[in-house]
Amino acid sequence: MSTAPFEVQAHGVDVERLVQEIKATVEAKRRSGAYLGAHLARAERHNLANLQRDENFFDFYIECLREAVFVDINDFDIHERRRFFTRGLVALKRALWKLLRFYTYRLWSQQNQVNGLLLSATEELERKYRARLHALEERVAALEARLPPP
Repeated sequence: MSTAPFEVQAHGVDVERLVQEIKATVEAKRRSGAYLGAHLARAERHNLANLQRDENFFDFYIECLREAVFVDINDFDIHERRRFFTRGLVALKRALWKLLRFYTYRLWSQQNQVNGLLLSATEELERKYRARLHALEERVAALEARLPPP
């Protein structure tokens, strides 16, 4: 029985070499900055129960949201991996991008507005409830101080 979450087997396939290639590709992409938002994915793996156990987790989660809240609406390079008709396909893709850019920018701008508003609302709710909790803790401490010793 294997300790791995799943096992890959196929006739004529060197699985170890394939896994090493995947790991090398992931590492190269990580070094190039392709996975800059990986810390957000790590935060997503936690659930709300972890918020109760770790006081700093919510701060970490909000910081991750701040870094990833806005969609990047800058132009990007268009690449083609196919060998045949490469120039024609790239030209077609660029033409389509130029035609659709206006609509895409509008959608991205609207999404950025919604993301920003949701983040602001979340931060404000967190600030409000943190202040309320602090006030209640002070009130409980004051009431406990007034109790006679046992």
